[in-house]
Amino acid sequence: MNDLSDLIAADAIVPRLLATSRRQAIQSLCDALARAAGIEARTAFDAVLIRERLSGTGMGEGVAVPHAILPGITRPIGAFARLEPAQDFEALDGRAADLVFLLLSPADKGGDHLKAFARISRFMRRADMRERLRAARGADEIYALFSGPARDAA
Repeated sequence: MNDLSDLIAADAIVPRLLATSRRQAIQSLCDALARAAGIEARTAFDAVLIRERLSGTGMGEGVAVPHAILPGITRPIGAFARLEPAQDFEALDGRAADLVFLLLSPADKGGDHLKAFARISRFMRRADMRERLRAARGADEIYALFSGPARDAA
């Protein structure tokens, strides 16, 4: 399933996020998600930072999926950004991440968090999708990619 539109709002996509650190990138994504989903940005930021301290969330190939459990939300929600410059999210391949999908999930639905994380992971592992995300001209084009189904599916 290539459709991630139930996990991300079009207005939680930042096509060009200028960030000088992983922390700043996470803060900006939490701010975008707060505006789009009506959550408390500081609470989300704190939860994601606590999770980041456990281990980095870099998946490799320039992708990171910072995530956290957040009380008070009813379903998994996310934000996405292309970072400039790429930041270190401690991926095993050592590559800094320029494609970052932030995921927040309800505290009482751990299974939903794992399913959402797995869907994002499958999507972002596809080389064709990473290339399309990097080449997209703006938030609308990025959202269309997340809304699938993808053309030329691998």
